[in-house]
Amino acid sequence: MDKESMVATLLRRLDAVTGLDEADIAAIRALPIVVRPWEAGRAIVSDGDRPTECCLVIEGFCVRSKTIMNGQRQILSIHISGDIPDLQSLYLHRMDHDLISLVPSRLGFISHAALRAMTRGNPNITEVLWRDTLIDAAMFREWIVNVGQRPAASRLAHIVVELRRRLAITGYTESGAFEMPLTQEQIGETLGITPVHANRIIKQLRDENILDINRGRVRVLNETRLAELAQFDDRYLHQSPSL
Repeated sequence: MDKESMVATLLRRLDAVTGLDEADIAAIRALPIVVRPWEAGRAIVSDGDRPTECCLVIEGFCVRSKTIMNGQRQILSIHISGDIPDLQSLYLHRMDHDLISLVPSRLGFISHAALRAMTRGNPNITEVLWRDTLIDAAMFREWIVNVGQRPAASRLAHIVVELRRRLAITGYTESGAFEMPLTQEQIGETLGITPVHANRIIKQLRDENILDINRGRVRVLNETRLAELAQFDDRYLHQSPSL
């Protein structure tokens, strides 16, 4: 895989939310990236690690999560092609959560030294990555509200709409359908409910002809009812440099 292909989705995403000039694009393309295949369910970085590189998702899906002492896990965010989900490790030296691949993925690893050199030599890219980090924080806030205040069916609908909106920016959606490779247990961990409850919610949305979730793919059956259920306001995604 050539360098342009590796960073194409990252550049598309950053340009959509921030705007990039030619110098920014050239600097990002010049980053040294080590590409590694990654099997499903394998930790990329774990709680307590001190990483020396950041991970670019080239192909695949990853999640951030926290596991408490009794073994229960909360999924905190879903990451797709073009994301650098552990960018904070550039300045927060010890990981306080896990980053795990959901499916067989292709990941690009960029050393902290290379990222620091790029940001020091390109102040505009520093601003771009700072804005990207702030958008990440905005998404965390929305997920807290989603899990804490919305009914379970609305939680799932909201996450589905968010993921579809993000995948659309990077070109990874089809008409009415897209990948969401979460198992029933992982959907429960994302929504803060049990797997049994998750199964009931998935069945409810299918029976009500709103969504069909099957074998890691989502098919939207009724756009209007999905929008009503999700209560989705996309401002927090800031998918325009003007927002």
